[in-house]
Amino acid sequence: MQERDDKPIHVETADELDAVVDEHDRVLVEFYTEGCGACTAMEPVLGVVARETGVPVVLVNPRDDPALIETYDIQSVPTLVSFEDGEAVGRLAEGFVGAERVIEFLA
Repeated sequence: MQERDDKPIHVETADELDAVVDEHDRVLVEFYTEGCGACTAMEPVLGVVARETGVPVVLVNPRDDPALIETYDIQSVPTLVSFEDGEAVGRLAEGFVGAERVIEFLA
């Protein structure tokens, strides 16, 4: 895992995701898959969001741990889920969106 707050943190399992969510008051998680162009395009946007908001961003491929698909009801990628105090409180599943839209979503 990367430690810099302005870079997305890559995790591979539900346990790793839970650990990051538990460690921070607020977290933004992108569920993505390999080969998804919109997902790849979101990574630099999410870096901007992390710098602008101070909210840690986590990237996880639910295919690495299929239980994540059911747990978070992932039906399309990219799907962004915001967490506050360990609880999922918001979802954005509109495909590629710009930094301003993601920052509004977190507000």
